[in-house]
Amino acid sequence: MRFSRRIQQMDTSVLRELLALTAKPDIISFAGGLPAPESFPVEALRMASDRVYRLCGRTALQYSPSAGLPSLREKLAQRHRSQGIACTAENFLIISGSQQGLDLAGKVFLEPGDLVLCENPTYMAALNVFRSYECTVMPVETDNEGIIPRNLEEKLAQNPDAKLLYVIPTFQNPTGRQWSLARRRAVLDIAQRYGLPVLEDDPYGALRYEGEPLLSLKSMDSSGIVTYMGSFSKVLSPGIRLGWLLASQELIERYTSAKECSDLQSSTISQMAVDAYLEDHDLDAHVCEITALYRQRRDRMLNILEDLFPAGASWTHPQGGLFLWVTLPDWMDSAALLPEMVSRGVAYIPGRDFFANRDIRNCLQLNFSNSSEEQIAEGLRIMAQALQRVM
Repeated sequence: MRFSRRIQQMDTSVLRELLALTAKPDIISFAGGLPAPESFPVEALRMASDRVYRLCGRTALQYSPSAGLPSLREKLAQRHRSQGIACTAENFLIISGSQQGLDLAGKVFLEPGDLVLCENPTYMAALNVFRSYECTVMPVETDNEGIIPRNLEEKLAQNPDAKLLYVIPTFQNPTGRQWSLARRRAVLDIAQRYGLPVLEDDPYGALRYEGEPLLSLKSMDSSGIVTYMGSFSKVLSPGIRLGWLLASQELIERYTSAKECSDLQSSTISQMAVDAYLEDHDLDAHVCEITALYRQRRDRMLNILEDLFPAGASWTHPQGGLFLWVTLPDWMDSAALLPEMVSRGVAYIPGRDFFANRDIRNCLQLNFSNSSEEQIAEGLRIMAQALQRVM
């Protein structure tokens, strides 16, 4: 059989193998971005689904508009208007999780050989999507405040035909960092001057443990270049497979055409169940419960890292989200250490595959949302002992 070049670019084996570890009961897994199952509003979603089936079951089991359920899109518009984004329901497209949004952006903007700019490091599954469109992914350097504007300007001056900038300004995957407001404004200003489309990914922004919310890039977008991508996966459940794109109506029309080629529409019953949930329940109150749980787990992880990890290791202090980022001494390779860690009963994601050029090996990502405080303590104790032996 002869396969396309596109499928040969889709190297998802690392993530697939590491996430498979989360299903093994004898492994304490800090890999992946899984929410805590105990945070899912099971009873509330059951009641919402029951109501949908009882009152409009035949409609719920039928096809529905490609753009998404109008009432759900209107609720999303109301929420985002309260966050400073001028929008209506017509500015939204319901998608089957954020991962579909990445793929739709590829369909809308990218041709083989195009250049995509991204943070360094960035979400590894986004890198896989962009590579699947036979693009070159060029990293832009970052620090604790986000993308370094000077480096972005240099990259664009050398590559003015770049097609897309992909960013996660709030509680970034993999580092957990949050861009400062000054950086957000500076990066958006550069993108607007170059007419560079921006894909702003925000699956974690609602999960805040410290500080005040910052303006999204989309809320400051005066030229319609920003597409904002949100998700219900981290605040309700990843299993319902619902997210959304928020963009100008011109862009939404393009995204909708791309979606119709992929799946025609997102699940009608999932949309109607979430819509009913939002009618009957306070999503913000639910998010407050989640953040209280995750804040405790984040604090537990940070305290144990401080107590047990050897000198020479450092880590981020995320104000929200699901991850923190550990940096080991330059000579260490976190991927080479992983087999021994797994043999001792603990897993993490090595940092190498979050870098576009796969050239940094001494970092690793830890997820704190899907492990109990007891598992966090035991898993980090195992990791600290193993690191002490080699550092």
